[in-house]
Formats: sequence, C-alpha cells, structure tokens
Amino acid sequence: MARGSRGCFVVAIIVSLPALFAQTGNDNAVQSGYAPVNGLKMYYEIRGHGEPLLLVHGGVVGIATFGANVDALAKNRKVIAVELQGHGHTADIERPLSFEALADDIFDLLKQLNLQKADIAGYSLGGGVALQVVLRHPEVVRKLVVVSAPCKRQGMYPEVLAVMDQMGPDAGEMMKESPLSKMYPNVNWTTLFTKLGRLLSTNYDWSKETAAIKVPTLLVFADADAVRPEHIVEFYKLLGGGQRDAGQDGVRRSVNQLAVLPGQTHYTIAASPALASTVGSFLSATAPGSH
Repeated sequence: MARGSRGCFVVAIIVSLPALFAQTGNDNAVQSGYAPVNGLKMYYEIRGHGEPLLLVHGGVVGIATFGANVDALAKNRKVIAVELQGHGHTADIERPLSFEALADDIFDLLKQLNLQKADIAGYSLGGGVALQVVLRHPEVVRKLVVVSAPCKRQGMYPEVLAVMDQMGPDAGEMMKESPLSKMYPNVNWTTLFTKLGRLLSTNYDWSKETAAIKVPTLLVFADADAVRPEHIVEFYKLLGGGQRDAGQDGVRRSVNQLAVLPGQTHYTIAASPALASTVGSFLSATAPGSH
C-alpha cells in the first residue's frame, strides 16, 4: 500500500477517537464477561434493562465505536455490546475473518445468553455482520439496524475500495503508535489489519438475499458517507422502500425505514447522538404490516 493511502486510513480512524474516549458516562451499571463461542472467548458488555438490543461495532475499534450511544440506548433497553474476533478484548483465533463466521458467532452468543430473539444493530463492518445474522438466522432477529454499510461491496466509493484493496500489515504497524494501542493493548494490530484486508478486499453482493428479508429493518447513513448515495437508494428499494407514495395516511409505506443523518461522515456517525435517538425511535415503534 502506498504510504499516503495507508496513512489516510489510519488518520480517519484516529480522527474519530475524541468522541470514542468520551463514552465513559457510566449512566448504567455494566455487566461484562466472556462467552465461549466457536473457539472464541467473545467479550461482551450488558447495560440497562428491557428488550434486548445487540450492538456490533465497526472494524478496528471495539465497543468504543459507539461512544456515549451505548449508555443512551441502555436508558430504555437491555444493550448487549460485543467485540468481534481479534477486536478489543476478544482475542484472535486461527480462523480467517468472514462476515458469515462472525454472524454465526453472534448467533451462538445469543444462545449462550439464553436470548431467543433480539434486535441487532451493526455499524460498518458490524453492519455487514448484522445483515448476515438476519440472512443466516432470521428467527433470532426481531428488528435489524444497518448503519453505514452496503449490501454489496461495490456500493462503496471507488477510493474507499482502493484503500481496502491495499489494507494489510503495514497499516497495522502504524496503529501500534495510535491511542488505540493503549485502549486495546492486547490486540495484535498486524494480524488484525492483515485479516481485515483479506475480508474487505473480497467481493460480495447480497442484493438477492437482502430483497427477501422479512425482518423490519432500518438503514442509517451519513449525508457524507463512504457508501454511495446511489447504493443507499438501491439498498432501501431492495427492502421495499421508495417504491411508491405512502399516501396521505402513510398506509402504503414500507415496514422498513431509511434515515440520513446530516453533518455526519462514515467516521463520525456511530458516536453521533442523533444515531441513538433515530435507532431508539425505530425500535420502539409498532411496525406496520410487512412489505
């Protein structure tokens, strides 16, 4: 990878760190633990009470991805925030990263926690994982929230894909000098970036499967996202949205929803206070009939 593009990727992660470090509101007591899942010891944190909501973070950063939104969402729900293979407090294992395997980890974690059904919200990499949970295990998902993630790789801007294609151990070496290395001292950054590079450079297109989803779904994007606006519309239309006028009483609207948060980018949306309010409203609403 050229040093310029590699540096841009690492800088983009570090730019979002102030919001992440501001997460320690401690409004809710935290129950943390490790669950044996498919050879992993998967780290999780539980806050709040009520209907369960499982949060799946983006690539590189762990639960801190969501900043103060974890506590904000836990005011009305039981929030289970997880850390994926090789991320945060969850140690890596001898297994490649794949959306499918990570989704199966989430499914098995729900079983470990004796949860028959839960809402699932995922951001970026975690959005792809959350989408795969629904595609592979729809019976365990009540509602789905996908934040700043496409349903096909080509839905992202070419320059973003170019950086993903070149992502590898050199970028991991740079992360060793970042504040994240102090937040997560046990992460093997070189291995993580190598595995993420292989995952994120692999082509995928889940359009056909996405069109068959029956679970009520909210798509959330930034108005300056890494996902192209054309794909945002395409994604929403696959879910039955944007097909017709909803009518004066809204009766013909889709069960699924689309939100575009102003003044946000792919790197700031997860910690934006607007995300918690948008997600909370969707999860608490009574869904209309399926599309």
